[in-house]
This record gives sequence, structure tokens and C-alpha cells, in this order.
Amino acid sequence: MSPDLRQLRYFVAVAEESSYTRAAQVLTISQQSLSQQITLLERMLGVKLFDRDTRGTRLTAIGELFLPEARAVLTRADEAFDVVARAARGEAGSLRLAFLATTTNYLLPLVVRAVRQRLPELALSTEETTIASLVEGLRKGRYDVAFTRPPLVAGLATRTLVSEPVCAVLPEGHPLAGRAELTLAELAGERWVLTPRSSWEPWHQAFDESFRAAGFTPEVVHRDASVQALLGLVAAGVGITRLARSAGSLRRTGVVFVPISGEFVSTEMVWLAGNDSAALHGLLNVVTEAAASTDFTRAG
Repeated sequence: MSPDLRQLRYFVAVAEESSYTRAAQVLTISQQSLSQQITLLERMLGVKLFDRDTRGTRLTAIGELFLPEARAVLTRADEAFDVVARAARGEAGSLRLAFLATTTNYLLPLVVRAVRQRLPELALSTEETTIASLVEGLRKGRYDVAFTRPPLVAGLATRTLVSEPVCAVLPEGHPLAGRAELTLAELAGERWVLTPRSSWEPWHQAFDESFRAAGFTPEVVHRDASVQALLGLVAAGVGITRLARSAGSLRRTGVVFVPISGEFVSTEMVWLAGNDSAALHGLLNVVTEAAASTDFTRAG
């Protein structure tokens, strides 16, 4: 049988006060109960920890050796309890974050910075990935939370961080490059470079609907899964594309972003529905507050 934490605390209190009476007052227990627990502790250890006489209460030589060890055990126990309490409040633990490639450049620094400032003991791992891998990773528990764009699929909980214009991305010198805004219908005669349909079918279904609403089917001359590659193709004059305004942070020269009237896209935090992790919800709240005070699409 080993001593419990209560008995160690009682022992340390008597050692620090050099008095059973004062220690009992500090511990707010009766002196009789305190004396009984110290006696039980000494019996368990098979040693005498205190000498008591008319001059007071003093540690024995063995008691002197035991005191720092007892304090160390109590300190470690308090630290362990504190870790559990902070984890229960969502202030400690670890989370795995996934970022859609088109959001990483501007969003990752802001998310990580906000969490480090508010939840410094929450360990984060980050990964840039495709939308299909991101969704699969959430479903299979490889990621705890992801930052991506809709439309998604059933079974995922979402929280919108920011909404931003969808832009036509044109090469510098294009006749429409100087416009403050244009309609999708005005781009009917253009050649287009887009992502492969296989990259995420829900996106392309939404694209198809918007093109139909504008009255045309785009002439797609090239497809590439990389947004940076699409921007390079636009700069080279191969075709035009459509991207969120924030994608402009990936390329500063050779292209012009012109908002398409009435078209917006959101960036969302996404997690598996039913995940009640305190750490996850702590992160969600911190990032939501940061998004309310910062334009993520411009600040990154």
C-alpha cells in the first residue's frame, strides 16, 4: 500500500509549519485527524518522520530526506491536474489542420498566429492538400479541422470565416483588364483554363450552373489542378480563369483580377460532425474571433 496525495500534503504542511496545531489550521481539518493520517503514513513507510517534544515538532533525518521527494510528487500531481483542466477547457492538446492549397498562402499564417497567441499550449500540425484528400482525411480522422471552400458533402460541420469576390483572372493587357467589375456573360467568347473535373465534382457542378446562367458553355483549352499553374497559363495568354480574389497573393505580375458581378465564395472551417473535442472547439472560437476582426483574404 502506498501513501496517497492527501497524506503527502498533510506531511508537507506539518513539516513547513513545524506544528500539528498550525498545520491543522492551514489545512482546515482537526488536529486529531491530521495526527492520525501522519501516523498511518509513518506505518506505511515503516519509518518515523517527526520528533515531537516540549520544544515542538521537528523532522527526523529520514523526514528531511523525504520532504523534497514529497514536494516533488505533489508538484507533479498539480501539474498533471492542471494539464487535464486546461485540456478540458480546450487550452491544451494537439490538432491536425488541413488547408486547401488555394487557402494556405493567406490563411495558414493567420490561423497559426491566432492560435499561438491565444492557446500557446495547443500543438498544431498543418498540411496542404487537395479538396478530395481533405474531405477523406476528415472522414477517416486523419485531420481534425480543415480550411476549404464549399460546396462540400454531407456529414461535415462548417463555419464560414470570410466571403470574398470571385474574379475573372485575365492576362495583363486584356481588353477587359481595366474594368472595375464585369459580368460572367461578357467572358463568353474567351478561352478558359480550369481545374480538372476530377479534382472535385461538386465544384464543377456549381461552375456549370453559373456558366449556364450566363448563357454559354466555356471553351476549355487546358486543365491543371495547380492554381499557380493556372495563373501561369493566364499570364502566358493561353486562356483566362476564375478564382477567389485571395488567389492573387499567389502571383503578383502578369495577371489582373477583376471581380465578377454578383459572384462570391466563402472560406470555411470544416470538421467531422459530432466531434466534441474541447481543443477543436477552442480553436474554432479563436479563429472565428480572429476572422471577425481581420480580412483574412487580404491580410495574409
